[in-house]
Formats: sequence, structure tokens, C-alpha cells
Amino acid sequence: MLFFTRWKAAAILLTAFFVCLCAVPNFFPESTVKRWPSWAQRHIVLGLDLQGGSHLLLQVDAGAVRKERLQSLNDDVLRVLRQARIQFTGRAIVGNAVQVHITRDTDVDNALAKLGELSTPLAGILGASGQRSIDVTANAGVITLTPTDAALTDRIRQAVDQSIQIIERRVNELGLVEPTIQREGIDRILVQVPGLQDPSRLKEILGKTAKLDFRMVDQSMTAEQAAESRAPQDSEVLDGEGGAKYLIEKRVLVSGADLVDAQPGFDQRTSEPIVSFRFNSSGARKFAEATQANVGKPFAIVLDNKVISAPVIREPILGGSGQISGNFTVQSANDLAILLRAGALPAPLTIIEERTVGPGLGQDSITAGEHAAYAGAALVIVFMFATYGLFGLFANIAVAVNIAMIFGVLSLLSATLTLPGIAGIVLTVGIAVDSNVLIYERIREEVRGGRSAINAIDAGFSRALATILDSNITTFIAAAVLFYIGTGPVRGFAVTLGIGILTSLFTAFTLTRLIMAYWVRMWRPRTVPI
Repeated sequence: MLFFTRWKAAAILLTAFFVCLCAVPNFFPESTVKRWPSWAQRHIVLGLDLQGGSHLLLQVDAGAVRKERLQSLNDDVLRVLRQARIQFTGRAIVGNAVQVHITRDTDVDNALAKLGELSTPLAGILGASGQRSIDVTANAGVITLTPTDAALTDRIRQAVDQSIQIIERRVNELGLVEPTIQREGIDRILVQVPGLQDPSRLKEILGKTAKLDFRMVDQSMTAEQAAESRAPQDSEVLDGEGGAKYLIEKRVLVSGADLVDAQPGFDQRTSEPIVSFRFNSSGARKFAEATQANVGKPFAIVLDNKVISAPVIREPILGGSGQISGNFTVQSANDLAILLRAGALPAPLTIIEERTVGPGLGQDSITAGEHAAYAGAALVIVFMFATYGLFGLFANIAVAVNIAMIFGVLSLLSATLTLPGIAGIVLTVGIAVDSNVLIYERIREEVRGGRSAINAIDAGFSRALATILDSNITTFIAAAVLFYIGTGPVRGFAVTLGIGILTSLFTAFTLTRLIMAYWVRMWRPRTVPI
């Protein structure tokens, strides 16, 4: 156990040196670090509780999710009955259900069977849960399809999962550093952005659904006539820029889901800000077909049910790209491009809680954490040196390297350090020392058993290994569980604790043993100095 080849010793020392070196950028001003090569700029990011920032709690609009589900179900009913060639009248959304009246009584059973196929089993954690997505009933020729509460809850969960991915893309496009975006409960999303003191632009970006549609303008009547009387069944009146109103067909020619890129730019003729967009192959084909069939007619670009532009199709657009013009500023064009690149939210989000944490609170937390770390480390160093003498000095060197390696690994991962994370580092100091205590006490037992100094030291390391591994593995499992089921600061604590366990095992069984091996080789002790 005390023999090291030269390449093993070199590997241990180089590993410890490299990982500790990764912590160096944290001790220099950010302005200095930015002048270094990109690979050397990795550093620890302070969390919201340490450097301040913005805290937003968003809630998915369950009413909008329910409305979208009912509209989708209404369209499915129309599709199924037309494919089955079943005559019907009076299809409509009534309350939280879709009702359709079957014309002939002889078709009711067939229609009930066909529409019943729209109801699918809901999956649970262990497979099918036994619940259905839709309740289908018939009464006097009227078939009612009602989405179940479990299905709506599941749809809300899916909307939250989709929203988290889209929010991450939007926040990353803004260039904000290390945001925390996670689920809270069934229908809420927590967004924390360290260092952001003015969240107004962030709220504006996150608050927009960014659902983009390309539709035709209905020219059968004016928007004013439709508003005064009644709009055609397949059209609706939408607001536009400057208070203008448009009569727009409900049929979507191409949706924003077919966009693959959107970039801000300037019109070469007018120098006004615009947004250039590009479709995927499917969107390009649909856009080309729509523009070929409607040359000379106006079509509308609709964002979140508001017409932002309604140009006339002068010629077919076959290249799969185009541009959106309007009363844009440079920032609004850039924001729209960000929204379109990130994709549309599946449902509107409402800000139900907003907090701005000042850096003063974070500095207080940092100071308190530093004091606790210094006091804890000092007491551990004094105790180890007083109890184990020279061996205590070896342990203290290993602990110092262990702490430096923790910061090095956190820097490599560009991890976010929170106040609970500092607590995890302080706790790791005790765990690292605990491994050395077990080794040294085992050495004492071997000496009492009559072994020589060198044999006792060698046996102490080898026989303490199983005990130390057992204790650290169980602690690491607890840290892994905390990371898996925890959120926010709890995860930060779990990360630093887990990294500290791994680095403490490294320093206890490689670095401390290497130091001990060289000491034994140089001094050839006859007694153990503890």
C-alpha cells in the first residue's frame, strides 16, 4: 500500500495540481479573466442568494390549456365523422365538453364507436392507470365528449414541460448567466436569474406566447361589417397595429412550428428593422403552395392573435424564406426573432410572484459563509495537529488540497454556488478529516497489536479502506437522492457534497498515502508519531 511507482506518483500530483489550477480564475477580477483564453475562463457562478438577481414564479394558464384541448377535440370530432360519412348537425363546444347531434338514429351506435376511439388510456408511473382521456356518452341522438380531469392535468404537465424547454431557449438567447428554470408543483415554473437587477425585459420575453400563424385575409366583407353584423363561420376579426382591424380566415396556411430560423435585420430599401425567417422543407412547400394559389391577395402574419403585417402576395414565394416588417424598433425586432427561434409557448404564462434580491443580502450571506468556513477549518486543523502531531499535519495538507479541488471541479462544471452549497463544502471538510481519523486510529490499533511502525502504517491504510468506502458511499447515495428529487438550493448542497465526497476519497487514499510513503522512505521510522 505504501509503494508508488514514479508514474503513479506523477499522475496523482498532476491530477491534484490540474484540478486545483482550475480554481484560479475565481480569485481574479472578471475583467482580467475575460482576457484569458476561452478554455481558461471557466469559473464558479454565484447563485441568486449570493449575488442577488431576479426571481419569477410563472403559472401556466389552465383555462387556455382546457380551451385548446376542447378546440382540438372539436376538430377531431369533425374529422372522424366526415371520414366515417356520418351525417350530423349542431356540433359545438358546450361548457367543458363537445356535443354533436347525429342526424339519423341508425348512425348513433356507429358514431359512438368511432368517437370512442378518440378516448385513449392514460399512462401512469407503472404503465396504464386505468383512466381514460375522454368520457363519451350518448343521449337522444346527442353524443357528448368530455375531457377527464386526469387528462387535463396530464395536458397541463406536458404544457409545463414544453414551456420549461422554450423558456430555457429564450433566456439563453438573451445571454443571461446560469439561470435556474424548474417546475414548481403541477402548473408553475420557477425562473431565477442571478445578477439580473432589472427583470422588465425578461418578463416581456417570457410573457409572450409567440404563437405565429400565416393566414389569408377574408375579403368577403370588411372587418367593420363583420364586427357590426356577424363574421363568417370560418373567419374572425383580429386587431392589428395602430388600432386597425382585419377579417382573417381561421384556417392556418403555415404555422410558426415550421420555422427553423429567424434573425433581425434591416430592409435594404427603407432601412427599417425587419425580421427575416426561414421555413423547414415542409413549411417551405406549404408556403409555396399557398402563395402560388393566392397571388394578388393579401395574407396576414398573426402573432398571438394580433396581425403584425398583412402584405399582398405579389408573386409566389418559393425559396422557403421571407421577412416580417412592421413598426419595429431594433430591440423589438431582436426580441421577436428570439421568440420565433425559441418557439411558441403551448399556453400563456402568468407571473404570480416576482422578487428582486439585492446584492447586499448576497454579500451578507457570503460573509457569514466565509466566517463559518474559516472557523470550522481552523478548529479542524488545530484538532488534527493537536491529536495526531505530524500525521495531523499530513491530514491538514490533504484537506487544503481537497477544498481547492472542490472549487476546481465546480469551476470546470461552471456550477452555481449557493449558500447551501457553501454549507456542503464546510461539511465536506469534516468528511475529509473523518477518513484520515479512521486511518490513523486503525494505525494505532495495529501498533498496539505489536506490528512495527511501517507495517502498522501499511495495514492501517489497507484495513480502513472498506470502512471508509462504506461510509462515503452511503453519504454519496444520500447526496444523489437529494440531487434527483430536490430543487434549487437543495441541489446546490447535493452537488458540493457529492463532489466533496469524491475528492476526499482521492486525497485520503492517494495524496495522504503518497505523502506518508515518501516520509517513510526518507525517515524509516521505528515508532509511529501519534
